[in-house]
Amino acid sequence: MSPIQPMAGSPASLTHRMHDHWGLFLAEGIALCLLGLAAILVPPLAGLAATIFLGWLFLLAGVVGLLATLRARSAPGFAWSLLSAIVALVAGGVLLWNPLQGLVTLTYVLIAFFIVDGLLIIVLAIAHRREMSGRWEWMLANGVIDLVLAAIIISGLPGTLAWALGLLLGIDLVFGGTSLIGMALDARNAPAA
Repeated sequence: MSPIQPMAGSPASLTHRMHDHWGLFLAEGIALCLLGLAAILVPPLAGLAATIFLGWLFLLAGVVGLLATLRARSAPGFAWSLLSAIVALVAGGVLLWNPLQGLVTLTYVLIAFFIVDGLLIIVLAIAHRREMSGRWEWMLANGVIDLVLAAIIISGLPGTLAWALGLLLGIDLVFGGTSLIGMALDARNAPAA
């Protein structure tokens, strides 16, 4: 008689697969932490690298989108698809043509995101405080932190343009890597399949 196998996609199946590959998760987490620490130590370089990487992604997406759109001229929405591909090409070209100006632009987009996201999360937290008793305060704090981050970046302009994007990217990579390391170590101790 064969042992009962967990169904694919079930939590037990996911736990077993993570246990089998915990070393890969651990390696990825360590790599993300190291990249994050490098970005924190040299935020201007990290911000510039992120800008160039994003430029190449937009450029590649634009080329692929343009080729796919031109091959499907009779498909509905051809004009919108063509416009989308051209916008991606232009955005990628602009970021690669002048990455320093792209870094400035991306930092302003980041500021706008923090302001809009912070305000929306605060409104959402207040609107749902009755349904989310005990949890809405965390949402409120998240919104306030977004606004504080925007204020810190704005208050230091233009100096913050050089380091804000890279520093926040580094912090995000460290937290992402740390969570993967925690998941990997937990999966290592999970029972084997």
